[in-house]
Amino acid sequence: MPELPEVEVARRSVADRIAGGLILAVHMGKPLRWPLQTDPQGLVGRQVVSVGRRGKYLLFHLDEGVLLVHLGMSGSIRFAEGLPPAGVHDHFTLVTTHGLLRLHDPRRFGAVVFAPGLDKPPATTLLSRLGVEPLSADFDEASFVNAVRGKQAPIKQVLLAGALVVGVGNIYACEVLFLAGIHPATRADKVARYRLCTLHGAIKSVLAAAVAAGGTTLRDFSDANGDAGHFQTHAKVYGREGLACTVCGTPIKRMVQGQRSSYFCPNCQRG
Repeated sequence: MPELPEVEVARRSVADRIAGGLILAVHMGKPLRWPLQTDPQGLVGRQVVSVGRRGKYLLFHLDEGVLLVHLGMSGSIRFAEGLPPAGVHDHFTLVTTHGLLRLHDPRRFGAVVFAPGLDKPPATTLLSRLGVEPLSADFDEASFVNAVRGKQAPIKQVLLAGALVVGVGNIYACEVLFLAGIHPATRADKVARYRLCTLHGAIKSVLAAAVAAGGTTLRDFSDANGDAGHFQTHAKVYGREGLACTVCGTPIKRMVQGQRSSYFCPNCQRG
């Protein structure tokens, strides 16, 4: 599913081009995970001021209100001056004076939700429990280390929960734990402090590298221009079960945690 780097890549690929555009029409397809929360025709005439991001939510700031877009499990957005007629998996199209923005989502776990402001429902409900943004100056090493050491769950589950730091999804959790030399099943409060400091740096560097690589495309992710990401070609452990570790040569192993695959090197990740 699209994780934080993919959502940030999507944001960057559309933000400058759609900013300033006036909404001319809104076309709805099949229902998504949540209702729009407003009459679609009420958006006509409003202006797209800017595009932000919080966690895995794209935030289309309008001159009145904000549209929160979540890509779900299989979603992607496209933006162009003209797009083909909407297909069976195209569920939301925003027609603006700068081009057409479309959400394509085969599994329909995504969402487009309107809120009067980020400080009002449903935005507060959706965003209030998200952790610190890992690519921001607020992602402080000491605070992160102390918070993790207060958890008794497996370290990978702590990362995926998103309450301490947002957006470290399954692919990137595997990668950062490898760089920090931490086994994904190790209890968070049992991880040495120096390894957690390394983990903090790994989260920042891996996510930044993933954004620079255009994200990860395993099946159908692409940015708003239709371009696929290629971070998957740089992965050290994710998806490499049975292949040699790039550091020590030991075969990479896979285990299941919380119904998700964890990839790790049994030799390098003992912490």
